[in-house]
Amino acid sequence: MSDQFSSQTLDHRARTATDERAPIQQGGRGGLMALLALANTSMFALYLGVGSVLLPTLVSHLDPAHKVAVLGLIGGVSAVFATVLNPVAGALSDRSGRRGPWIAGGAVASLAAMAFLGSVDTVLLAGIAWCLAQATMNVYQAATTAVVPDRIPAERRGTASALVGLGLPIGGTVGVLVASATVGTPRTGFLVLGAIVAVAGLLLTALGREPRRAPRPPVPLRHQVATFLSALATHDFRWAFIGRALLVLGYFSVMGYQLYILSDHVRLPAGLTPPAAVAILTPVSMAAMTVSTVVGGVLSDRWNRRKLFVGASAALSGLVMVIPVVSPTWTGMLVFSALNGLAFGCFMAVDTALVTLVLPRSEDAARDMGVLNIAGAGPQIVAPFVASQVIAHLGGYSGLFLVGGALSVLGALAIAPIRTVR
Repeated sequence: MSDQFSSQTLDHRARTATDERAPIQQGGRGGLMALLALANTSMFALYLGVGSVLLPTLVSHLDPAHKVAVLGLIGGVSAVFATVLNPVAGALSDRSGRRGPWIAGGAVASLAAMAFLGSVDTVLLAGIAWCLAQATMNVYQAATTAVVPDRIPAERRGTASALVGLGLPIGGTVGVLVASATVGTPRTGFLVLGAIVAVAGLLLTALGREPRRAPRPPVPLRHQVATFLSALATHDFRWAFIGRALLVLGYFSVMGYQLYILSDHVRLPAGLTPPAAVAILTPVSMAAMTVSTVVGGVLSDRWNRRKLFVGASAALSGLVMVIPVVSPTWTGMLVFSALNGLAFGCFMAVDTALVTLVLPRSEDAARDMGVLNIAGAGPQIVAPFVASQVIAHLGGYSGLFLVGGALSVLGALAIAPIRTVR
């Protein structure tokens, strides 16, 4: 796609693709969005429940003396699997002409990976199990993410992305509450979260009424490799990728260490344990995220202004990182969690809508959305290593908050060069 294409051309292409692929009625579309919301809710329940509570707790139990470094290593290596599998699975689902088998297969395989993770007794096996979980979950995520550009009209993308985006606050809350309730018996927590994903994936596949599309003809491997990252050659898609990568890197550099921050940096009230504190902070953050996801998505549709919401929310996400530095208290963390939830929820909802409008080719939607998901998974490769080094050498957890905030502000600035979307 040429950089000179207008947003109207992009919208028309997206609407045309939607009409060709999914001639469904409005009621069917509402049911589809509900199933997508459930699928995303289950995905984030697993990601946050395991990543924020169960995995750090497991690592702390297996190697308490080196927990920061070990968690960083496991997180970084496992994110390599996420980064690779997401676009690869997206490209394969594009080629097969079906999303359902990839959604169902990834969901069931994730349950198996969770069962494995719940049975390990060494750091090495924990790392292997989480790598497998990241791989299977990103097969599931790639195919699920592609359903929106496949089957939702361009003029409804903000609303659809907001409804689907509710999966993050709702799923995150459910996941953390499940994880906190089962922290004493983590095997149960792993199995419950894996089962939630399996059920949601099977429901979306069985009830989503996916229209059949002819499989795409085989493409030589050399050509596939040459075109795999071709979307990044498009000006607007490239800047959207950069903006999301910076914001996610800043966010997860901090949030991946939330349990340890509450243990070693924040002054908690007497009797409040770090896992219990996470179980309180997460619903606070997720409630704020729910409000901003819905309001941001709907208003971005009504005003046809995506960049304003994405840039402002990324900037807010960076600025609120200062709060736990100047006030490393329980009150400070409550305020930080609420404001950070507002910022991150609005960003993820509206940025997803923005990206669907700058996809170079509708027929490669899953592959290119998978490439975009590298901006979500890729920074998680860097984040654990960056975070552990900042904690060790650049001012501990205060330095970590400041570095995370700076990266988020840079993510806001990266949205400005996008041309074809307001």
